[in-house]
Amino acid sequence: MRIIAELPHPEFKISILNMNQKFIVKIEKGSMEQSYKIPEMDLTDGVNSVFELLDEEFLKTVSARFADMLKDYREAYYRYNY
Repeated sequence: MRIIAELPHPEFKISILNMNQKFIVKIEKGSMEQSYKIPEMDLTDGVNSVFELLDEEFLKTVSARFADMLKDYREAYYRYNY
């Protein structure tokens, strides 16, 4: 697995990796991570198509999912400790 691109974003760290004829989009925020695997053959323009997939609407849902993940973690942590 190797990193082939990193996209600048004010809220996340976005890395695009390549492994086994798949692009892996890894989005990190703090200690949380989301990843998406996209077969190369599903894209017409290689890594440039991955850039097009990561539009503003998609990144808004990623942000909302991170908020849900953090909420879930905090609730589980609270149940564990109290």
